[in-house]
Amino acid sequence: MNDFEEYIKQGEPDQKEKGIIWQTAIGLQQVDGLKPSAYLVETAKENIEGKITIDEVQYRIDSYYKTKIVRTDDDDRTKEADTVSARIVKILSNDTFSFSPITYIAIHRQLFTGIYKFAGKIRDYNISKAEWVLNGKSVLYANAPEIRATLDYDFNQEKQYDYKNVDLHQSIQHLAKFISGVWQIHAFGEGNTRTTAVFAIKYLRSFGFIIDNTLFAEHAWYFRNALVRANYNDWTNNIHATDEYLMLFLGNLLLGEKNELKNRFLRVDWKNETN
Repeated sequence: MNDFEEYIKQGEPDQKEKGIIWQTAIGLQQVDGLKPSAYLVETAKENIEGKITIDEVQYRIDSYYKTKIVRTDDDDRTKEADTVSARIVKILSNDTFSFSPITYIAIHRQLFTGIYKFAGKIRDYNISKAEWVLNGKSVLYANAPEIRATLDYDFNQEKQYDYKNVDLHQSIQHLAKFISGVWQIHAFGEGNTRTTAVFAIKYLRSFGFIIDNTLFAEHAWYFRNALVRANYNDWTNNIHATDEYLMLFLGNLLLGEKNELKNRFLRVDWKNETN
């Protein structure tokens, strides 16, 4: 995560902006335990310095993996990290945005075409995922036949919400509920958190927020765990869905707050660990 610090701290404004976007894109791969190659990092630096365009970055990455002779078991995962990072940079470097489920689905397609066969396709099967913060238990995700209707409903409700009549804290709290609600649907077989994060950044920008994208770079795993805790209930063990952790993240992201973002704080048994 320090590969682009020189550009962020000492570079020209354009280099700083590109450095932050690259740092964010690569950081988001952490949510699926992915790490980029050294080749991507060096190629990204050429893009930051203005030597090559983002399209040329993507061409080089594609060519690199097509011509690589010696392959290891980890190559597919590294290729995914490299390819998706470059695609996130391209999306976040583009100022256009349309608030709709179609845009959300299109982002998934843009990120994962050629990586997942189901890129841009809503899942038609039910899923569960063991979560570290839940001691191996899973969030209840949307029932497959109801996904599109649920997605449309959430977007319609959000579109109708009047932000003019609420204060900034209430606005951010409502945005948190919308973002966590869309993530909980888990519309796709894989890649939901990265898709949601990219969409959220674009959506928050549309409100005029100046976003500290380094938060996604440095705390991508916390962001995902906060989404998990915002959507998990176990009343028999006095565990309730809470957006408090997501609000801490958004407070830092949007308001420049300095909340401590530690993943261990999100574990459902954290209080027991401190006894």
